[in-house]
Amino acid sequence: MKVSINKIASVQMGYSFRSGLKASNSGNVAVIQMKDLADDNTVSCNDLMKIDLAAVKAHHLVRTGDLIFRSRGLATTSAILLEDPGVAIVSAPLFRIRIAEPQEVLPEYLNWYISQRHAQIYFNSRAIGTAQKMISLETIAELEIFLPSPKKQRAIVELAGLSAREKKLLHELAEKREQYACSVLMQIARGE
Repeated sequence: MKVSINKIASVQMGYSFRSGLKASNSGNVAVIQMKDLADDNTVSCNDLMKIDLAAVKAHHLVRTGDLIFRSRGLATTSAILLEDPGVAIVSAPLFRIRIAEPQEVLPEYLNWYISQRHAQIYFNSRAIGTAQKMISLETIAELEIFLPSPKKQRAIVELAGLSAREKKLLHELAEKREQYACSVLMQIARGE
């Protein structure tokens, strides 16, 4: 079954700060920014900036399972919020994607799907701007995804996770092999 994101989720623009962000040690709201989106398409909540924000509306708050979409720059992917950030919002130009019924559409599956070739071709064909690519809210909402059963979604997510782990381990192994070879060659060069 093929369905557009706006049929299964809400897409909302991040909070727009008129005068920029001012960090506060005693701040009551954490802010998720572009720098908090990790390379593995997750949100890192370790160093979220805290700010003082008087009136935060409930619809601006993020929660576990939300996706944070990079709407500007080279990467047009999302990151999933796996840990509870407490009282937190997303800053513009990021978008928050919240799945309406997580039992039917796994957030992890949608997060994986957005980074796949099919979705990336779609985003590239609809990007605005030449120096810096921008993706509109409507473009995200209209992305059509293939939606298998929740059981198949879970299997896809698990296999994708195992594949990513294998890739990381192979990279680490190649680095260690290179270090070892360089060490042996240096010993030979020294006449040891």
